[in-house]
Amino acid sequence: MYVKPYVKRGKSDAIDAEAICEAVTRPTMRFVAVKTVEQQALLSLHRARDLLVRQRTQLINGLRGMVAEFGVFIARGLARVIGFAEGILAGEVLDLPEIANDVIQNLCEHLMALHARVRWYEERLKLVAKEDARVRLLRTIPGVGAVTASAIIASIGDGHQFRNGREFAAWLGLTPANKSSGGKEKLGRITKMGDQYLRSLLVVGTTSRVRQTRSHPERASKWLTSLLERKPARVATVAMANKTARIVRAVLTRNEPYSPHTA
Repeated sequence: MYVKPYVKRGKSDAIDAEAICEAVTRPTMRFVAVKTVEQQALLSLHRARDLLVRQRTQLINGLRGMVAEFGVFIARGLARVIGFAEGILAGEVLDLPEIANDVIQNLCEHLMALHARVRWYEERLKLVAKEDARVRLLRTIPGVGAVTASAIIASIGDGHQFRNGREFAAWLGLTPANKSSGGKEKLGRITKMGDQYLRSLLVVGTTSRVRQTRSHPERASKWLTSLLERKPARVATVAMANKTARIVRAVLTRNEPYSPHTA
């Protein structure tokens, strides 16, 4: 994306190489930090888990839609679908033609196998979280679990490639797009231009915090409580994810556990 402005007319390997060389010489150009072999190995765990989670979601949607055509409705939520599949595999037979029951049983077997593999990856990530001191530091931050913490370490290491927390939040696409003109500052929605996987993990973690704030307001931070009083829940969730990203960078670069009084 940053090389494109330096590409001259036409399209060839030589023109592209020249544009890359020109872009590299720019003093404000941004560069991607080189990942270690250990980071790449840890990322392979996350990529495989993410692939299986998406396959599981597709299978759940297909299974729910198939049984709905016969008037059988499965409530939303992973636990409800897994419970339905366990019941089918335990011997429960729906009042449907034999062919339909065979297909549903086969899909339930596939679903349970996928679910078991996803759980294996999650347990493996928890083991990594116990062994890595930096992951343990990040887990002191509210809303950051083992999966999110290990994904951050695998992606950015110690975080020193970012000058400040806002740069890290911008890299994740959690900062508002700047559409200022004519001396008037106008900020739009978040850019969503960065690492989608990390961004989604942070947003999911802060979504859980927002739910806890509503059910247990006495445990919630004053900042988040005040924000929820002024903004819709989704806006507050993304804003909290932005703040969490800045805290993550501070915890990594200072090499100190999270403290709500110094964040």
